Amino acid sequence: MTLTQLNAFVLVARLGSVRAAAAALGVSESAVSQALTALRQDLGDQLITRSQAGMTLTSGGARLLGTASQIVVLGAEAYAAVRAAQGAPEQLRVVATSTFAEFIAGPLMEAFRRRFSGAVEITTGVAAAGELPVLIANRLADVAIGPGATGEDELPVVSEPIFKYRIVVVGPGSGGAGGGSAGRTAQARWRGPARQWRWLVDPSGTDPGSETARLLRRLGVADSDIGVFQSQTAAWAAAADGSGVAPAIEHLASHQLRRGELALIDLPGFPVEEVWYVTMLERERRSTAASAFRRFLGTPEAMRLMRSPAAGVSPSRFKPPVYVTIWS
Repeated sequence: MTLTQLNAFVLVARLGSVRAAAAALGVSESAVSQALTALRQDLGDQLITRSQAGMTLTSGGARLLGTASQIVVLGAEAYAAVRAAQGAPEQLRVVATSTFAEFIAGPLMEAFRRRFSGAVEITTGVAAAGELPVLIANRLADVAIGPGATGEDELPVVSEPIFKYRIVVVGPGSGGAGGGSAGRTAQARWRGPARQWRWLVDPSGTDPGSETARLLRRLGVADSDIGVFQSQTAAWAAAADGSGVAPAIEHLASHQLRRGELALIDLPGFPVEEVWYVTMLERERRSTAASAFRRFLGTPEAMRLMRSPAAGVSPSRFKPPVYVTIWS
């Protein structure tokens, strides 16, 4: 039995699939499967079984999960202690949902780096909403930003609201590629039932726990009527061309709306108010850098960047990544 095997088991159990565990660890699915197989052989128990309903823990697996989680945490703390003794810079690993990462994570990290007085090694990653609290609990991340933890898994994490925003629906405007009479003609198409429209989304639309996915489920939109794009910006560009409608965070799309590239689509129930949360370990377990970052999130500068991400950061100096492989 090794720490690697226990780590793989805990993540498969918490995230519900070998694929998600491999993404969180930054390794191949076969590596996770091999680690899980070796642990099963060592303990003489299947630990996790697969059914139509998903992954299910055996009695032995359910008993192992709590102990294995504690061991994984101790291993991460031991690693951090040795790094500190060697004089390595403190790590700040921030993970967020795709839309936050695309627009806001980069400028926010840049501003925090300027403020933080100590040496810190900052890395960022993208994860699904349901994975955020698991990554924090298993010490694969220090800070997660997105929907709050539900508390259903009783993980040792705390979620606090940091920013309110509104989701709207946008389509072609009068000043974009689908502008003028073409734009008005395209907009006229969005008059029937919303579930029959063509919906254009970023990868968060495929994440069951995201705000976008919840909205599409509420509207009854079928998978066949959803187009997934590499980024939110790409989805908006397709909407501006008249290819469909797109959910959008209103203040992030404000420039395109003001220029007339996009226009608001009138839909009952919209705008929808949502909240970004920061999820972290309990206060006494946080690193110095994580605690400092939490304080920074409450400053006027951080609020301004979440409201207008381009403020204070020159595009020539920083181009925020949309996808970053999560660290091992």
